[in-house]
Amino acid sequence: MKLSVIIPCFNAADTIAVQLEALANQRWSEPWEVIVSDNGSTDGSMDVVKKYEGRLPHLRIVDASGRRGRGYARNVAAKGARGESLAFCDADDEVAPGWLAAMGEALSQYDFVACRIDVYKLSPLWIAKMRNHSQALRLQTDGAPPSLSHAGGGTIAVKRRLHNEVGGFDESFLRHQDTEYCWKIQLKGAKLHFVPEAVVHVRLRDSLMGNYRQAFGWGEYSVLLYKRYQHLGMLKRTWKDGIYSWMNLVLGFIKGAPKIRSRSDLVRWSWALGEVLGRLKGSIRYRTFRI
Repeated sequence: MKLSVIIPCFNAADTIAVQLEALANQRWSEPWEVIVSDNGSTDGSMDVVKKYEGRLPHLRIVDASGRRGRGYARNVAAKGARGESLAFCDADDEVAPGWLAAMGEALSQYDFVACRIDVYKLSPLWIAKMRNHSQALRLQTDGAPPSLSHAGGGTIAVKRRLHNEVGGFDESFLRHQDTEYCWKIQLKGAKLHFVPEAVVHVRLRDSLMGNYRQAFGWGEYSVLLYKRYQHLGMLKRTWKDGIYSWMNLVLGFIKGAPKIRSRSDLVRWSWALGEVLGRLKGSIRYRTFRI
């Protein structure tokens, strides 16, 4: 078996059929399998998955209900994978035509690869414009130590031996686990290669609370990420930086409140609020200054 495509799934009955349909239409000359890792779904997601048993090669469902989190679900599936390499995608996204072959062929040349992201197909235009993703053009480098890059967890593929060597995804990270995963693999000496020919359509959250919670989680776990990797030269934040962030947030809202006329304006401010509050919680929790 050349490749195992792994999909972590928790209550994705409304979206996973789109992903499975896209995978069913992929074409590649090498043998591959699809593993849906059920993270404890209660909404009938697995009933949707079972409808594709005759259309997807070697489709399997594995039980990953022991612990909540995509990292755990991915690790459980990887342990039972038969492929030489692992490709990760998410239950609420959609791989574009040609994704499988492009990623598979890239893995014949490299040990660690990431595809391109498109946020416009599955997301409302206003949130797609506001959150236009850097991985639409290149690997992500924001916040990374010098010479390291990263990519979204649902966009990467890796040789299984490398996944095993680094111990898989660190399950203590509920956010930024994909970033941490990418960094530790690169520190093993495997460069992360960008594969622009392979595209995944990503579904962005478009609710006020959804964006706030995501930003809060990213802020909180960015502190743990910093605590682990600051010795590699991650940019430090001073007390002045923290105070400036809070003042800028508060004053920006006071001055800009009359100008908040659209949903995107409010979501933009709630994202900034979530990120700042998340960093505060993370700084306290991990006893590392990062506000």
